Amino acid sequence: MPLYILAGLIVLLNNTVFKWIFQGDTLTRFQYWGITIANGTLSISGMIIAVMVGYFLAKNRDFENPLAASMLSLVSLIVMMPNTVSVVPDGAKDAVNISGVLSFNNTGTGAMFAGVIVAIIATELFIELSNVKALQMNLGENIPPAVSRSFSVLLPVMTVISLFGVVSALLFNITGMNLISIITIFIQEPIRHIGTSLIGVIIIYSLGNMLWLFGIHQAVIYSAILEPLLLINITENITAANNGQAIPHIINLSQIQTFALMGGSGSTLCLLIATFLVSRNAVSKNVAKLSFGPGIFNINEPVLFGYPIVYNISLAIPFITVPVLGILISYLATVTGFMSPAFIQVPWTTPVFLNAWLATAGDVRAVLVQFIIFALGVLLYIPFIKVNDKVVEQEMEG
Repeated sequence: MPLYILAGLIVLLNNTVFKWIFQGDTLTRFQYWGITIANGTLSISGMIIAVMVGYFLAKNRDFENPLAASMLSLVSLIVMMPNTVSVVPDGAKDAVNISGVLSFNNTGTGAMFAGVIVAIIATELFIELSNVKALQMNLGENIPPAVSRSFSVLLPVMTVISLFGVVSALLFNITGMNLISIITIFIQEPIRHIGTSLIGVIIIYSLGNMLWLFGIHQAVIYSAILEPLLLINITENITAANNGQAIPHIINLSQIQTFALMGGSGSTLCLLIATFLVSRNAVSKNVAKLSFGPGIFNINEPVLFGYPIVYNISLAIPFITVPVLGILISYLATVTGFMSPAFIQVPWTTPVFLNAWLATAGDVRAVLVQFIIFALGVLLYIPFIKVNDKVVEQEMEG
């Protein structure tokens, strides 16, 4: 995530700040600095994910050599890439095939889903083959441990890479395509189009928030299903902005975090303000006071477990519907052209209003939209807080 935040800030500098300050060749020189950083972050995001998945999967499996697994995941992903790429030279109309190069289309956001799949398969195969005694090379007791460990995984590494090479060759010779293209066309894009559609994201995100009502962290659904798809969308937005192209995705990680996560899950900063305004319950007000500081930075565990939200039917409706309201209003405001789409990934702990301004590269209209959503959220929480106060009073009397 730090890499994507850095890339987003670089795009903000390149396309907004630098254009305010510099012109002509000076602007081009400063923007070149930003482009190189984008190339080293966004443009190799698929490769980075392959390395990370391979490493942490091996570590979670208590495998003794997670670095070898991460290296093998990266190599396997590259093996599955095409040997030639089609490019259109500057000033030309027709594409030409070039060999001996890697395209950012195959190493960046387009390879993120493939990177995860390849890393999982490569690491699992590697771990299984490493446990086969017939494939372990024993150099004797007088060999340094580091050298011995390197040779002990030599045959499993060679076997896994060779298998991926065979699969890559078969795919190309039979279909004329490579694994990354196949995964992108037939798996990644259909899932992403469904999962990040307006209806899809509302359903999945609402299900995640519903889990909080039962004391289950929403990450079970949100982080596992929705966030990876939203991450692909925001990285493609950042790439498009960096290349001076139109922003392709209204719904993305930055949009959800900015307009549906005001104060944390359930947009509970609205709940805290509403509590200050209308609640007559001393306990609720004390919890709100203690939770307000963390809530400014979208940390709301004190609210979830202190107010509480967990197992509290009184607040279930606004807890689920206020984020939906944020998604709907921000989507409509963007699709109608009232505000710019979110294309800068800001840290999720960035306070409300500031995050809207940063996520849209300084669009004040986005701040206005967020303020409207926030005000409506407060109003929506108010009647349910009154109901919650009555429930608490009855429980205390009982």
